[in-house]
Amino acid sequence: MNKVQQDSYAIEQAFAKGKAFIGFLTAGDPNLEATARYIKVMADAGADLVEIGIPFSDPVAEGEVIQRASQRALKSGALTDAIFDMVEKVRETVTIPLVFMTYLNPVYVYGAEKFFARCKALNIRGIIVPDMPYEEKGEIEDVAAAAGVTVISLIAPTSEQRIERIASDAKGFIYCVSSLGVTGVRKEITTDIAGLVATIKKYTDVPVAIGFGIAEPEQAKAMAAVSDGAIVGSAIVKIIEAHGDAADEALGEYVRSMKAAVVSAE
Repeated sequence: MNKVQQDSYAIEQAFAKGKAFIGFLTAGDPNLEATARYIKVMADAGADLVEIGIPFSDPVAEGEVIQRASQRALKSGALTDAIFDMVEKVRETVTIPLVFMTYLNPVYVYGAEKFFARCKALNIRGIIVPDMPYEEKGEIEDVAAAAGVTVISLIAPTSEQRIERIASDAKGFIYCVSSLGVTGVRKEITTDIAGLVATIKKYTDVPVAIGFGIAEPEQAKAMAAVSDGAIVGSAIVKIIEAHGDAADEALGEYVRSMKAAVVSAE
């Protein structure tokens, strides 16, 4: 494996050519074979980075759509070892940046050192942990960093006086939460995202991508216009929920449309 190939896995590469489109899906929904296929479909359709959700029985940050996906995935046998094995197959053909999104419990149960060692072997360069407050990220940050894995920081509209602290310490990219509450499609995003991103940018040069509630191309374009990229999860998971093991075409069309919208914001 040459250096150029290795560099393609770096989180920074997602933002190297302009505004990034980041997609999320739940590993194991409807099954791990489909997940492996869908990650490649998303990459081929223009996704700059894919967040792979490791399902957990109590996903406190998730709305109904991703909760249902987590339940389906767990029933299908999407345990952590099996997910790592799936990513190993994905890495045979997919070289875009990949990160995990999960909760502290699956990492602890698996064993943090073992977990991040497998991430390193598979060029998983980041992890997002919604139930871990910034003040507690030291719980996993050192062992993750030793394996070359970045703990991605989240900043929400309620972060307020903590924004400087979180932003100045951030690496990889900042996950900017657009709205209060859990994940899910929203008809309208009313938060002053431009103001929030401007505040974050006072303290860091790390890219800022906006997630929670984005579903339509117009929303993606509007969010990308004031940030470095748009993150879409629930809308993608809904497509997979609707089509099951035959979501390839619908998923590819959707990702292409969203990537085009993000690029048009440049």
